[in-house]
Amino acid sequence: MDLDRILITTGALSACIGVALGAFGAHGLRKRLSPDMLAVFEIGVRYQLVHALALLAAGAAASRLSAGALGNAGVLFAVGTVVFSGSLYVLALSGRKWLGAITPLGGLALLAGWASLAWSAAGA
Repeated sequence: MDLDRILITTGALSACIGVALGAFGAHGLRKRLSPDMLAVFEIGVRYQLVHALALLAAGAAASRLSAGALGNAGVLFAVGTVVFSGSLYVLALSGRKWLGAITPLGGLALLAGWASLAWSAAGA
């Protein structure tokens, strides 16, 4: 499968899951979670949706940008989303505070993804 198709497929699936989780949070969790934990869940959804769009944009630009750095950006966006948003989802649903220590690792992956996307766009 070509890089553009991989990035667009991954982005579309992540967006689909993000919308479903957003609806679940708004309708299924509002009465079950404290306002603070609901906000944590919503931050996970927000970051997932933003980075799903980033994957879609990277896929759309794949024919014009350096495949190596762009592929790295895609992997970092996907892994960062799973670690960052995933840890926030589990934290909100389980209350296990130690998961907060994992979240920044996902954030670092997302930052590295943006840097890789910039590197690819710069033609480096």
